[in-house]
Amino acid sequence: MGGTRFIVAGSFIDGSGGDVCRNVFLKATDTIITAIGSVADLPRNDAAIDDFSHCTVLPPLVDCSVSLTQSPSVDSRVRVSSEKADFAKKAAMLERHLRDCHAHGVLGVADSDESDLVERYQEGMAQGSIIDIRSAGRDFLKVAYSANIEDEEGPDPRLSQEDMRNILQQKGGKKAVVVANGVQQVAEALAAGCDAIEQGYGMGEDNLRKMAEKDVLWIPIVLRAKNGLDGASSGGSVCCRFSIRYVAPGKPNPGAEAFWKKMLAEQLAQLRLARKLGVKTAVGTGAGSVGILHGESMAEEMKLFIKGGYSLEETIRCGSENGARFFGMERLGTLAVGRKATFLISRGTVQQLPRKLSYLESIYVDGVPSSAYRKNPVKTA
Repeated sequence: MGGTRFIVAGSFIDGSGGDVCRNVFLKATDTIITAIGSVADLPRNDAAIDDFSHCTVLPPLVDCSVSLTQSPSVDSRVRVSSEKADFAKKAAMLERHLRDCHAHGVLGVADSDESDLVERYQEGMAQGSIIDIRSAGRDFLKVAYSANIEDEEGPDPRLSQEDMRNILQQKGGKKAVVVANGVQQVAEALAAGCDAIEQGYGMGEDNLRKMAEKDVLWIPIVLRAKNGLDGASSGGSVCCRFSIRYVAPGKPNPGAEAFWKKMLAEQLAQLRLARKLGVKTAVGTGAGSVGILHGESMAEEMKLFIKGGYSLEETIRCGSENGARFFGMERLGTLAVGRKATFLISRGTVQQLPRKLSYLESIYVDGVPSSAYRKNPVKTA
C-alpha cells in the first residue's frame, strides 16, 4: 500500500492529552505518519492532498469493556433468542456489532466474553476483522469479583478473596481486569495484584490513591449509572430499558430514581478525584448490556468524562491512547510521527465533539480511507 498522501485538518487532536492544534497537515507514507506540521509549511508537490480543513482529525477510539456476543436489546425475548441462536446467527449479530463499533470510530475493543465465538468468527474471515479485538481469557484476564452495579445478584458462585488471589498469581504475562465495587472488594482486588479495576463504584479515596501509586488503570463505566437514572426517572413505561433490578414496565419503584441519582453523582465525584490524584483512566461502555449500544455508547461515556471534569483532550486520551496501550493495540492510540496513519475525521468544530463521533466524515486506516466505512450507508431490508 505504497505512496504518499497529505491530509489537511482544520483542527488536530493527537490523543496525548495536549492542546488542540489548528490548521495542521499529516503526511502518510506506506501506512505510517511521516510528518506533522503547519499547513503554512505544506510541501508543494504532486502528492495527493485530502482537504479536511473544515474538520477535526483525532485518533481512533478504544472501548475497554464490550460484550460482542450479547444483544443490547431492551426486549428480553430478543436477548434470550440471541443466546440460544446457532453459530451462524450469533456470528451475524457479532459482525453487526463490529460494524456498529467501526461506524462510530471505535477501532479497538476489549471483549468480555470468554466463549470461542469471536475467535471462530475471526478464523473464518479471509481478510481479518475491521476491529482490533482483545478477548478475555485469551488476551487478558477478566475477573468478576463484584456484580455489575445494576445487577442484584453477584457472580455465582462468588469468588473468595483467596480464589481471586490464586487466579491473579497464575495470570502469567496477561493483564488482569477485575470488576469490583465497594471499598472492601476494590481494596482486596488491589492487594491481590490486579492491573485494572472496572466499575469501582463506591470504592473511596483511599483506593483511588492506591491505584495512582500502583499505576492501576480505572475503567469507571459511568454510563451504567446514567442509564439506570434515565430509566428510573421516565415513569415506568420504559424503565426496564436500563434497569431490570429496580423497575419493571408499568411498575415504577419510587426509590429507583434516588438510588441511581446517588450512584451517578458519586461516580462522577470519584472521576473528578481520580483526575486530581493522577489515576490513569480509560473509557469503557459495557456495550452489550441492556440498552448500551455498541459503538454509539462510546460518545455517551466520553460526555460523562467531560462532565466529571476532564477536558476534551484528556477525554480523547482516555478513549484512545490509555486503552490502546493497556491492551497492547500497537496500531491504535496517539497520532505521532512513526505511528500508524489510522485516524478519525469529524466534520465541524472541536466544540461539537464528542457528539459528532456518531456521524463521522471519514475514517482512515493505514493512510487511506477505510473501505468498511460508509458515511451515508445504504439501508437494505
